[in-house]
Amino acid sequence: MASRREFLVDSLRLAALAGVATGAAACAGARAPAPVASASLTSPGEGSPLALASPPAASASGDGPQPPPDLFDANLLAPDFWTRPRTIHWTRPSSGEELQLVYWKDGVQSKAAYERMCHILRDVDARQERTIDPKLLETLWACQAFCARYGINHPLEILSGYRTPATNAKLQEQGLAAARKSLHLEGRAADFRLVGLNTEILGGLVQSFARGGVGFYFRPGTVGGWIHADTGLQRTWQG
Repeated sequence: MASRREFLVDSLRLAALAGVATGAAACAGARAPAPVASASLTSPGEGSPLALASPPAASASGDGPQPPPDLFDANLLAPDFWTRPRTIHWTRPSSGEELQLVYWKDGVQSKAAYERMCHILRDVDARQERTIDPKLLETLWACQAFCARYGINHPLEILSGYRTPATNAKLQEQGLAAARKSLHLEGRAADFRLVGLNTEILGGLVQSFARGGVGFYFRPGTVGGWIHADTGLQRTWQG
């Protein structure tokens, strides 16, 4: 059985090879072959890990990397994991913003940092913001802090945070993923992804925190899908 790190390394390597093979097939008629890229997962201080979003799932026969049984068990973390200073690094692709700061230290949350986090989690289209549930911020921070232990140090990409009723209704009209009584309306939900980690692994990690609902949104392409996390009842679904 592979270790956590071995599983992540193998998953990223297989995803890289699959991407190279697909690109080579698409360019078969080109005059000159494209250079082949190599993939590696680096440790902190050794550079950034390869930005791959969707490692292929193992086949029914058992081929491919098999996750260790404790991969998503946040209870195995050191006792001080939840008490150490909390630094977040987020980006908001829809607005081009980036935020990196310490928002919690010695058991106290910085008011100024909290306000900046609420701002980046605002409804970008409606240009409105509201207070965000601190428990949601804790979940977002924990995802990054956990993954950073394995050399995955990319910022968390925030795709959606607070939504006004008008924005939520617009998404419903467009047939997009938006529940009528979405917790996004209350500042208690966020949609996000972490470059370098596929949707299934990220969602499994969020589930292990047992802090609320987790939605898995799988999408094709190099960017891949995203995870919905909220502070409601513990439940899970795929959208």
